[in-house]
Order: sequence, then structure tokens, then C-alpha cells
Amino acid sequence: MKLKNFSLERYFAKHEFTAKYLLSCSDCDGYSLKYVLEGASKEELALWEGMAFGYTQSEGHTLLRQSILQYYKTDDINDVIVASPGELNFVTMNVLLEPSDHVVAVAPCYQSLTEIVKSLQCDLSYWKPDPEDWKFDTADLGKAIQPNTKLIIINFPHNPTGSYLTLDQLQEVVRIARDNDIYVFSDEMYHKLSMESTQELPPICDLYEKGVSLWGTSKTFGLAGLRTGWLVSQDQSFLKEVIAFKDYLSICSSAPSEILSIMALNNIDRYLQPNLKKIRSNVSLFRTFAEEHKIIKSFISPQAGSTSFVALDIKESALEFSDKMVAQTGIMTVPTEMFEHEGKYIRVGFGRENFSEVLEVFGGYLDTYKP
Repeated sequence: MKLKNFSLERYFAKHEFTAKYLLSCSDCDGYSLKYVLEGASKEELALWEGMAFGYTQSEGHTLLRQSILQYYKTDDINDVIVASPGELNFVTMNVLLEPSDHVVAVAPCYQSLTEIVKSLQCDLSYWKPDPEDWKFDTADLGKAIQPNTKLIIINFPHNPTGSYLTLDQLQEVVRIARDNDIYVFSDEMYHKLSMESTQELPPICDLYEKGVSLWGTSKTFGLAGLRTGWLVSQDQSFLKEVIAFKDYLSICSSAPSEILSIMALNNIDRYLQPNLKKIRSNVSLFRTFAEEHKIIKSFISPQAGSTSFVALDIKESALEFSDKMVAQTGIMTVPTEMFEHEGKYIRVGFGRENFSEVLEVFGGYLDTYKP
């Protein structure tokens, strides 16, 4: 297996910890350890205080997996595996795919969703949205299916556009997959981060026997540093293969992260509601901002998630624009090129408390901008 550099993560590595302002982060502000512990029950605090730094269960702490189950229809703990989100994506692709397989994936997307597929030498087709409104048409998905299609990869709420499906559309994805005996891997990392008028979708694993749902603490909970994620699927034979493959990687999860994740999962509104409030408020701020600055060619408000893909009216490339701005203002943005997408866009993230402060600096830069 030969993997290309992860462009987005290398770009973040270059700027994230030196830039003064971050305008493109997909996660929300991270909660402190103190905040997590203050919301814990007596039983959870006892787990924390009695924790030993030994190896943990390969599948994940029993209490953590039970805490995860409350968000799914299944009550079978064997339908759940815990690991870091990126690792679970990597393992899933390696377990499911062979070089003779064909895969259909949403695009633009987080690079690891497709780069691993490419590294396994599978044929890859893309399911793309209409750039006028970022809406995905399931008819386009149906046309992309081939006789050797083994996997459909979806990501809703969608990073970077903020697009979402209706329940009818998601059920049509399931119908297409079931009719063709295809697995569906659903990256649901932004689950529950939706706008007021958006109907929340159920996890794919609740709808389809060959559906695989990925979620974790990074986006919804504002706890990216825990590195906790989980797969849920009705296909336990597949999950057993995931566990066996995981033995060659992390083997098991971090004991502190597991206990802290239990605390968060059992008290979700303590984390979710402040994040929703920030995102919704910042989307509103940016809507006004976009109307006031002609360089913002178009802004399509996200239906769900914490990001939007914003079109720029510029002569230079989005990468050149982003590099120049971070050098001159300290504002880091993520340009189109990090998503291998055509056009001149930057991703804007709405989950940070200092968003209005960043917009003030951003606006000043746009007012004097010269390509």
C-alpha cells in the first residue's frame, strides 16, 4: 500500500498551531478536563479515580460501548467497536475492499475517505453535488453503480459543504445499496449538528443490514483530543474482521479517553447544545458578512454540520489566496486544493467562540484585498 500525503492534515500541520486565527476548523472549541469532570456522575468519577494505565479491551470498554448503544436501535454490544475515527475508516476500507472492487464516494470529501480506496487499487467514482446549492441527487448515485461496486461511501452532514440529505433520499441510498448487495460506509462525525429547520437523519446502521456508521467525540462533543470514535453495524462478521485488523494498529484505546468519553456520551446536551448555539449564531453572522463583501461570490448556508464551502470571486487560486492571507493577517483558511476539488473555494468553520473577532480581521483584509 502506498498512500499520498494527507494534503489537508499537512496544511493544518503547517499553520494550525502558529496562525493567530483559525477560520476553517471543522471542530468546535475543545472543552476542558475540568468541564468534563464537573458534569460526571459519582459512578463515573469513581471510574476515573480508580482507573489504571493498563491495556484496555480491544473492542472498547464495556461501559463505553453500552453508553454508545443509547444512540442506536440495536441493544447488542457486539454491534459496536471503539477506536480512533481515522483508524476505523482505514481498517474498514482494508477489510471490505479488494483491487477488483469498484467504490462510489461523495466528493468533495475528507481525503482519507477516498485516498485509502485509491491505495487499494480499487476503481473509484464520485457522487458530486450541484455547486449551485450543494444538493446531492440520488439519481446520480444510481447511475454510478457498476456490476462490481462493493461499497458506497457517504458523509452527511457533509464536510466541507454543509449539505444534508432528506430521509427519503437516505432511504433511496439504502434501496440502491440493498438492490445491488453493496455495503454503505457512512461517515457521521457531524451527527446531530443541524440547523433548526433540518430533520435529523438516523444512522445508516439503523436502516440497513450492510450499513456501517462512524461517529465519535471530535465534532459533536467538542472533544477532538480524546481521539474516540466508534463503528456500529449489524454485520458482526465484518466487525470481527475489524477487530482482528486493529491488532496490527492501536490494539486498544486510551484508558483515560474511554472514561472521559463515557462521561460525555451519558450527558450529551452538556456538549451538544452550546456547540449548536455557537454554530447557528456564527452562520447568521457570516450570512451578513457575505452580503457585505463582494469577494464572497456565494455563500450557501449549511443545512447541518459545522462547515460551509464558500466560493470566492478572485483571480488567483484559492491556495494562493489562503497562503497570502495567513501570512499577512494570521488567519488560516482551508482552500479548495485540500479537497481536490475544482473552483475557488475556502472552507469556513462555524464552531469557534472567537468567530466574530476573526470576521472583523477578515473583513478588513477583504476591504483592501488585491490579487
